[in-house]
Amino acid sequence: MLRAAANFRGRAIISCTGCRSIKFSNFSMDGNRAALEKPMPIPSGDKSFAGVFPNNGILVEDTTGLEVDHVDFANIASFAILVNRSRDVLLDHLHVENSGSLNARHRNNTTGGILLEEGTDSFTVADSVFENIRGNAIWTHSRYESPRNRDGKIANNEFSDIGRDAIQVGHAVNVEVNGNHGRRIGFPSAIVDLEGLGTPVGIDSAGNVEQSIYEHNQFEEIDGKCIDLDGFHDGAVRANTCVNHGPPEEYPYGNFGIAMNNANIDMQSRNIVIEDNRLEGMKFGGIFALGQGHTIRNNRMLHLNTAHCNETHAKFGCIAILDEPGFLRSGIYLARRGERPGPAHGIVIENNVISGYKMAEHCIEAAPSVKLSDQVIKNNRCVDE
Repeated sequence: MLRAAANFRGRAIISCTGCRSIKFSNFSMDGNRAALEKPMPIPSGDKSFAGVFPNNGILVEDTTGLEVDHVDFANIASFAILVNRSRDVLLDHLHVENSGSLNARHRNNTTGGILLEEGTDSFTVADSVFENIRGNAIWTHSRYESPRNRDGKIANNEFSDIGRDAIQVGHAVNVEVNGNHGRRIGFPSAIVDLEGLGTPVGIDSAGNVEQSIYEHNQFEEIDGKCIDLDGFHDGAVRANTCVNHGPPEEYPYGNFGIAMNNANIDMQSRNIVIEDNRLEGMKFGGIFALGQGHTIRNNRMLHLNTAHCNETHAKFGCIAILDEPGFLRSGIYLARRGERPGPAHGIVIENNVISGYKMAEHCIEAAPSVKLSDQVIKNNRCVDE
């Protein structure tokens, strides 16, 4: 056991820069969060996280060949593992619990889990357990001017009680997210980063993400979105399951099952295959779609619109876009824009089962300037519950 002393001051308990072929295995680390944590904001866009957050567990920079195997982390004030500008990274059979710090408003600041940033290449995070993480559990991130992370795999991990995202694929190429399981994402709700728009997500995307696949992942009790596809294009979302069992009051940040967006200026939402997914108990709709060339097929979207939008505006704030009443009440909503204009066009929607509150009437709807006739819509089953 390595334990940080109450007067510890440093970037990390173990750090390594410019290393080659290094392995950490079979030990435990206690970061003494109670003594060392202090309110920290999320870094501005011109700074790396490695350059800002102190008191990490393991910090590795500019390294080729890193393996961390069978290491347990607890009470880490910042990140359990932070990997910056490195390649050939294998992180497996880890256990991370009770980690991460807060900002001055007592909201999460993304910390607590594993972060790979600034163009980390050829990485795997697998067969690990994350419990009671205040921020993101596993994620990649790069500043806009930095290389994208690439050629990664996030597989067969377990998550519970995560304050932000279980998994975030940020600014990346060719990342596979497969076989992960999570529950209670966005809990406890008091630490959700409301002011920073940090809506919790089972599998999140950010920046410019392409040639990536999210498949065979299972989540339940998500106080946010199941899968967020902001910046995601030319990839696939297959055979994932997301289920909420409770009433809408239990999910103050509840949202869509799957939502597309186009915040990054270097991408357009296009050519996404969304198939064979099960989305159940979503507070609003099943899928929010924009852009072009997508295929949405063979999905089961059940017990949608538990908030009963738009009839509960005072209680749940259901009408969120002026003159677009279908936005939150429909099973699949075809939008005209996200962060930027990107009207839905040429989308194939077929063989889906869509059920929930008034879904026979509001099954597939579109923004005022988007035409249903510009899509291919066939063989969908729309049922009221």
